[in-house]
Order: sequence, then structure tokens, then C-alpha cells
Amino acid sequence: MSSELFLEIGTEEIPAGFLNPARRDLERLLRKEFAAAGLACGAIRTFATPRRIAIAVADLAAETPRQELKLTGPSLKVAFDADGKPTRAALGFARSNGVDVSDLGTIETDKGAYVAIDKVIEGKPTCDLLPEILERTVTGLPFRKSMRWKDLDVRFARPVHWIVALYDGRVVPFGFGNLTSGDQSRGHRFMAPESFTVSGCEQWLAELEKRFVIADPEKRRALIADGVKQAAEAIGGVVNLDEKLLDEITYLVEDPTPVAGGFEADYLQLPRELLVTSMREHQRYFTVSDADGRLLPNFITVSNTRAEDLSVVARGNERVLRARLSDAMFFWTEDQKVKLETRLEALKKVVYQQKLGTSYEKVMRFTALARGLAEQFEPEAVAQTERAALLAKCDLETGMVYEFPELQGVMGCEYARLEGEDERVATAIYEHYLPIEAGGDLPTDSVGAFVSIADKIDTICGCFGVGLIPTGSADPYALRRSAIGVLNILQDRGYRLSLAELIGRGVGLLGEKLTRPADEVVNDVLAFFRGRFQNMQGEVPADVVDAVLAAGFDDPLDAWARIEALAALKGQADFEPLAVAFKRVVNIIKGGTEAAVDPALFESQCEGDLLAAQQLAAQRVAEQVANGDYAAALQTIAGLRPAVDAFFDGVMVMAENAAVKTNRLALLTMVAELFAGIADFARIS
Repeated sequence: MSSELFLEIGTEEIPAGFLNPARRDLERLLRKEFAAAGLACGAIRTFATPRRIAIAVADLAAETPRQELKLTGPSLKVAFDADGKPTRAALGFARSNGVDVSDLGTIETDKGAYVAIDKVIEGKPTCDLLPEILERTVTGLPFRKSMRWKDLDVRFARPVHWIVALYDGRVVPFGFGNLTSGDQSRGHRFMAPESFTVSGCEQWLAELEKRFVIADPEKRRALIADGVKQAAEAIGGVVNLDEKLLDEITYLVEDPTPVAGGFEADYLQLPRELLVTSMREHQRYFTVSDADGRLLPNFITVSNTRAEDLSVVARGNERVLRARLSDAMFFWTEDQKVKLETRLEALKKVVYQQKLGTSYEKVMRFTALARGLAEQFEPEAVAQTERAALLAKCDLETGMVYEFPELQGVMGCEYARLEGEDERVATAIYEHYLPIEAGGDLPTDSVGAFVSIADKIDTICGCFGVGLIPTGSADPYALRRSAIGVLNILQDRGYRLSLAELIGRGVGLLGEKLTRPADEVVNDVLAFFRGRFQNMQGEVPADVVDAVLAAGFDDPLDAWARIEALAALKGQADFEPLAVAFKRVVNIIKGGTEAAVDPALFESQCEGDLLAAQQLAAQRVAEQVANGDYAAALQTIAGLRPAVDAFFDGVMVMAENAAVKTNRLALLTMVAELFAGIADFARIS
């Protein structure tokens, strides 16, 4: 027998960003509880609106399974003495399991006879277990930030006002703060605030819709997407359906009502990104374009209430937007009165970080790094790179960025274009901030890539240099994101470089600002990059990544190529005996020997055969590695396996004759050196 479990937690408005993780965590915690109790269940559905988080579990077993156990105690020799009387061990085992010593039986095992008992654990009713399970679940829900309210000793994302908990239609009683669970839910805060009785999930969904609440986020999202499209079409435009904004609005409303509004066409002379950002980030508006993609002086907002006159809602939103765009127009006009490059001097008065100096000092440091990258990879772009780096942070001193901080880089790019700067320079001012999130866009031009890498390297080296190192989940300067950004750019642009040298230059430019030894900082930063690189490898077997990185990580692109080649080789059917053979080589030489191989000391044909095979392979491997063809190099090395196997079958490496032993170790060292720069086979599982 099984029945539905339904839980709803009603709250004050919870931030939109908290709700989707809360849905996942609620399901995860309940599944963990069910698994621990041995309770089987069917499909699980989760729901969330700004004022509620809920879950419905279908076909939850009515009781835990009955268990028939055979419990093994002490050995028969320990349990009974020579006269057959029970010892304290037997008595204690019987007592702890609630039986008489006369009920003890025996069981034969590989280790001899042991006393044992057959014990039956009857199933427990689910309804008896649920109060504690649900209380632990609600109490254990994690949020980025939680709060307390009144004088209660509980925490949640926002104050909790009601809890519905039902199993098979009956209330599951438990407490949270000053609340006791029941069967009373509530509709929309303004349009249907009164309580109503819940009997199950489907009835709850239907009743909420009558009370202006769409509880299913997927359904609510689809309604919003369709509604804003229709609203845009009604005014002759096409909505710019920003997926992230759509996700956010889904969790901002319970009863979505799209409303179209407009603004003065004069504001369209402002940069597109400024208009989009003002409407998206500050007002949560969707923008509208014409058939050719040009912005129209319109927007679509999504209201959480059904007003009698939607034009009143539109006018209210238009007033708010007009004030913001008016400010933007003022800053747009005023900022153009001062050249972008003249703002560089003002950065001398802006503290970047107390221990690392001013923003001007930072600009000088990463300008030098960027220039070095350009000299290495595109010498003809050195002047553009240096110019872009010097202007990269100048828009921080503009009124527009002061008012709209999220437009840093965007406005620098726009002002640079207006002032006639080279297009690559202007683009780089914006792109040097990329990527701004995991999986985000990367610089499209090498100039932007050079400045982006340089800026991020300076940030990471600077923070490590003064002891501002990420710990656990704390990373206030987003150093992990910066490191991943650098690695992604290197991969995307195909830049082969020594990361240690680049980090060394970055640390060297910090000079007296360092509070730690420079060598120590370089090593720590390189290890930090290695950790991020390792985490980026996704589904590549961990031992493959470990083996490659153990052989060297200085050039990330080179490491990527070696990982790809070794992963492909490991996927072949005959890889295991190959790995065993090479691991044996590495384990025997234990670091190897510098002695030269002397063929005169060979005592078996297999020694000469291995030397000949190694010498032939060495030339080919050197060419293949030089060309970056690690897949071919590994195949060439794999061809040595028959000769290696024959060697191990034909001779004893650790011969009694010291000279012969050293000679054989030298031969194996030559074999190991073939793959030493590719991967450490000793780390392959």
C-alpha cells in the first residue's frame, strides 16, 4: 500500500534566486531521508513561487520493509567455555538483541563456527516516521542567506507563515518555530489572501489557480514567455526574450500579467546596451525590437496582480523608467565633455585594494603584461594592445558607470568609439572583462584577449602576493572565476605559453607590495591554476588527468592535448596490459639512473631487442611530440610493449652483478623517458 505525501512551506516573499536551488534541495533531502528509512516512493514533483516551496511524493510506501536478519556474534570458542557454559560474551550478545542465551544458534563461516540468531524487524508505519522526517527536512533546507524572526530559534530564507503537511490526505503533525503543520494554504497575497483547505497536490494546484497562483514554475514560465510575445506583437514589435530574465521573473510572480509600456523615442540615441541594461537589470523589463532588430521605444513588464486598468500599471512603470533614462541621458552628455584618456590620471586617487595600491598602479602592471603577450603572439598589435590596456579602466571615472556600475567596459567601449579610437581598441575595453560568468562569452579579438589575460593574472598574483587567498567556498575577489577565464581564453585562442613564466612576470611587477616570498607566490598561483584546470576536465577519468598533470602542467594547451591523447589510448581494449607493463617500468627504476647503457653488458637477446626498439621509437616520438601529435607518440610508445614484456620475462633486472643491474635500470630509464613528458603511467588505475 502506498499514498501521496504533500508538503508546502508558506513564507514571506523569497528572493527569486533562492527558489530553484530550494526545489532541488528539498527533493534531495527527502530522498535521503527515504533511503535511510528504507521507504520506497514514486515520482517526485517540486513547486515554488515567491511565497511558497512545495513538494509532492507519489506512491510513498505505507511502512518500512520487514527485515529478516541473521546476526552473527562471537566465535563459538569465545561464547562457551570448555564445559559448554555461556561466557560473558555470549550473555552480552543475547542480552543486546533481546533474546535468551538458549535461543542462540551457530553458523559456519570461513573462519570457523560463530554463534548467531535469526531476528525479524517488523516494518514501521510511515505515518509514524514522517513527523521527524519532515521536521528535519524543513529545518535542514540550506539557503545562501537565512534569517531569524521574532524570538524564534529557527532560521529560513524568509519568515514562515504556514505549513501544509499531508500523507494519504491526513495531516502529518510537526512543529517549526511557533507553527504547527496543518491542511490550510493561502492564495495570492492581494487578490485571494484567505486560507483554504488542502486535501492533496492536484486539488492544491487547482485551488491555487482559482486564487490567482500558478504554482508550477514550468507552467508559469511558459505563460510568461507566451504572454510577453503576444504583448509585443500587439504593439507591432518583437520581444527580445532574454532567457535569464525570463527565469528570474518566473520566480518573482505568482500570477503573471504582461503589460506593455513605452518611452520617448529620443532616448534611442543612447547606446543599445545601456538601454537594455537599464530596462533589464533595474526594472526587469523585456525590450522590444522591430523586424530588423532595431530597438523600439517600448518595453514589456510582468505584473504580479491583475489590475482593472492595465494602462495605470503601464504609466507607473513608464514614470520610473523615464526618470532612469533621463539620468542616463544626462551622464551620457556630460561624460563626453571629458576625453576617456584624461580620466587615467584620476585613477591615481582610486584605491584598487589597500595592500595593492591604486587602480592606476594596477593598470600600469597589467599594461606591461598585456604588451608582453602581444609581443609574443601578435607583434603587429602591440600598440593597440597597450592603448586598450591603458584605457580599459578609465570609464570607472565616468558618471555613467558610477550610476550604473554594471556598465563598466560597455561605456568605455562606447566612449572610445565616439572619440575615434581604433575599433580593436574600443572592443578590447569591453571584452577585457570577459568571461563574466561560467560558460560566458570570450574575447573575440586577440587585443581583448591579451588585456583580459593580463588583468586577471595581475588580480590573482596580487591577491596571492598579499595573502588574500581563497579558502573553502569563500572567494571574495572571484579568483577562481578569473583563473578559469584565463584558461578558457588560452584554449579558445590557441596560445601556447609557459604559465609559470607569465605568473612570474605578474608577481615581479608587484615589487615591494608583496608580503610573501615571490617564489612561494609563483608556486602557489601555479598550483591554484592547476587545481582549476583539473576541475575543468569534466568526464575525463581522474587518473588520466592526474597522470598527465604529474608529467607537467606549465603549458595548459599542451596538457589538454596530452589528456585527450591518453584518454583515447585508455579507451582501447588492450590498454590495461600496456599500462601494467609501463607502470612496472616506472616502479622498478624509482626515479631512474643517469648511467649510460653499455651493450657489452647485455647477457640476453631481449636486452638488445629492447634497446633497438627504444632507439627506433625515440626518434619517432621526438618528432611527434615536437608536432604536438601526442596520440601518435603514445601509439609509438605502445609499440614497445612486446619488447618490454620480453625483457621482463627474459632477465632479472635486479641482478647480483651490480654493473649488469645498473645497465638494465639504465635501459628501462631510457624507456621511461619516452613517456615521462607525456604522462606518469604509475598514476593510471
